Amino acid sequence: MITRIHIRNYRTFKNLNLEPQDGLNIIVGNNEAGKSTLLEAITLVLNGRLNGRWIGEELNPYWFNIDIVNDYFCAVSRGDSVAPPTILIEIYFGKNDEPQRLRGKNNYFHEDCPGIQLCIELDPEYRDYLKRYLESDHPPVLPTEYYQITWKGFDGTPLNRRPIELRTSIIDGRTIRSTRGIDVQTRQMLSDYIDENESVDLSVAYRQARHKLTEDILSKVNTRIKADTQTIHNRNLGLQMDQSSSSSWEYNIVPHIDTVPFSMAGQGQQVLMKIALALKSSEEKSNFIIIEEPENHLSHTSLTKIVKLIETLSCGRQTSIATHSSYVLNRLGLDRLILLHDGDKAKFEDLSTDTIDYFKKQSGYDTLRLVLARKLVIVEGPSDEILFNRAYYDSTGNYPIDDEIDVITQGTRNRRALELCHVLNRSVAVLRDVDQQSPEYWKGKAIDYLEDGKREMFIGYREQGETLEPQIFHANQSREIELKEIVGCPEDKNLCEYMTTNKTEFAWRIASSDKSIDYPQYFIDAIKFIRKL
Repeated sequence: MITRIHIRNYRTFKNLNLEPQDGLNIIVGNNEAGKSTLLEAITLVLNGRLNGRWIGEELNPYWFNIDIVNDYFCAVSRGDSVAPPTILIEIYFGKNDEPQRLRGKNNYFHEDCPGIQLCIELDPEYRDYLKRYLESDHPPVLPTEYYQITWKGFDGTPLNRRPIELRTSIIDGRTIRSTRGIDVQTRQMLSDYIDENESVDLSVAYRQARHKLTEDILSKVNTRIKADTQTIHNRNLGLQMDQSSSSSWEYNIVPHIDTVPFSMAGQGQQVLMKIALALKSSEEKSNFIIIEEPENHLSHTSLTKIVKLIETLSCGRQTSIATHSSYVLNRLGLDRLILLHDGDKAKFEDLSTDTIDYFKKQSGYDTLRLVLARKLVIVEGPSDEILFNRAYYDSTGNYPIDDEIDVITQGTRNRRALELCHVLNRSVAVLRDVDQQSPEYWKGKAIDYLEDGKREMFIGYREQGETLEPQIFHANQSREIELKEIVGCPEDKNLCEYMTTNKTEFAWRIASSDKSIDYPQYFIDAIKFIRKL
């Protein structure tokens, strides 16, 4: 299995050192965080290819981390003598894993284990060319024409092709990249079902069929062509079916789903089939599986099937999944999560087992909002969320989301969310009702996850009401008639009781009103706290 992934200066990653787990690894992050880049880097090192082409044919100056490149050109412009940027990507395997012939210490950490290294660096023979390039009026782009690619094992032996022991299945749920209706990876997986004897039989039969077409159908056409051209040329011109390898059966056989050609099936059905094919490949045929955004093109029901397949069939193989789906994350387990952010990572093995199980059971809960938010406000219910958003707007002129603050309804079970925020070292304000206890009681229950100035809990005073509604009433006692009008409370009704009975309705009316109200002090304190972080 892969025990370490080390990436330096490749696209968004300046220096990433990641130790994936055996089995499942779930990779999440905001857009541009590097999820696809990480999977791409793994593919590059294991296969030596990208998009079906040799690395050298795909080499691009924008593979190099833009900050490293800019620093290099700034240093050159100052007259500093600095080495040109290089890209280093390494995959480390367990010490006793195959292929042992790749075992050695020729790696960044001088670790004695099997592994593969990909290095993209300046070719020494082109050093003078680079010097002249830098002395000329040049754009701030590395001339990769002067670079060389070294792909080798940790034993120091150069590689020309993927080691046969390392088989990788790649499924991209984002797009259906096709070659004659089917992508290269899916074609390869399907061809694995055809053994060598069957392949030979297919080749012979296909060649015979093309020859028969030439003899039976095209012979009449060739007779007419010969009659029309013999006066201008002394050799016979004619047509025949192509017998070259480029037209062999492998390029003309078309998979189908219930008699419908694969390329004509819905994209969701294609994704389902591709993932199922990869997962059902035997362990000997595929020991690494890479799945990018399996949720794309899939209904919730289909996604449920795929997640169940991933759960049951990924055993014995290292499977890396990049996703934006909270359902995928919750079902497969937060302890399998790798969070990428600004080219760095966080892992979640420190979460308690019962919290991991809790989120697995809450498969519909939007866990990714907790994981990806920069700053969080956690509230108990929909009315709290509605009123906090309006209170924030009245205080700042913006809604929380405008300031990159996520307000999330968690109910009274906020300890789970706090534990997750603690593991992530996330900034969070928690608002909750006092509920027949003291504020100190609730803060004491969460003491392990709170941190002054980082993660704090805000609770109303008990004498001002045990829940949100009496807290709002108390803050607006001097404006009771006006508040009654805003929330639509009948004159003969008790305002506090009306709001308690119509929780979401009264909150919505306040949020929709062109008049502002006064808010409980714990709302105001929470707004000040989250804004200064």
